[in-house]
Amino acid sequence: MFTATLIARPGGLEPSLIQSLRNAWGGGDVQWLSPDEAAEFEIAQRPANLWEVWQDVQTLGVDLAVQVSAGRRKRMLLADMDSTMIGQECIDELAEVAGVGDHVRAITARAMNGELDFEGALLERMALLKGLPEAVIADVLQARITHAPGGRTLIATMRRHGAHTALVSGGFTAFTGPVAAALGFDEHRANVLEIEQGVLTGDVARPILGRQAKIDALEEITARLGLNAAEVMAVGDGANDLGMLGRAGAGVALHAKPSVAAECDLRINHGDLTALLYLQGYARTEFAGE
Repeated sequence: MFTATLIARPGGLEPSLIQSLRNAWGGGDVQWLSPDEAAEFEIAQRPANLWEVWQDVQTLGVDLAVQVSAGRRKRMLLADMDSTMIGQECIDELAEVAGVGDHVRAITARAMNGELDFEGALLERMALLKGLPEAVIADVLQARITHAPGGRTLIATMRRHGAHTALVSGGFTAFTGPVAAALGFDEHRANVLEIEQGVLTGDVARPILGRQAKIDALEEITARLGLNAAEVMAVGDGANDLGMLGRAGAGVALHAKPSVAAECDLRINHGDLTALLYLQGYARTEFAGE
């Protein structure tokens, strides 16, 4: 069996849309996960016109996913940080303070869209930050970094139901550490900024953590916990996330670059991070803090 899930912003999901789609696909009874926000129903097979329907409901501000029903609730979450668990790209915010914001943002956008080699793009951007005072990191964290909506609820709910949560980033531990602590992650991994005499050297410690490091994190953590990749939900938005998104049992492209979303069956463009809970069949009444 398969489960079709529809998710919108609160108040944005019309019951008539659910019923119409259920009837068209010969689905079972509709289960509302959150009134006017998320609902699901079972179907016997993956619809041949799934992506045509997906495109139609996108214009209504609704996300649609069809998954195998069994095993939807995952025992591990592997999450990207920049533009996923937070609303910014940390290196771009550092560059803004350094006065090279526009230049660095342009490189970041191309790298995240898969147009540039990740490692080369990271080193090119880091060189532009050489000499930036270390103290700027704390200022950026406080004044420029915001947590993505639904993140704390996602982490708390999955942990309450026994899942392990890991934050993995091609960014920097100077940011993943505070963000992981604030959101409640069990662990985090990222690159280490090289700092000498209180200023950034314009380089990072080796080896550089990029696309392969996220795949390695998935394999290493699951092995340590006695899990397998099918029990993992991964979420990200950039090209360097595609490896882990493809390896995980459920790889979610969240507000992702078009080239990234095109390679993922699970795409969230309208909902926030709590959409990942609805994809697993959690009702809002099960959310931590609700």
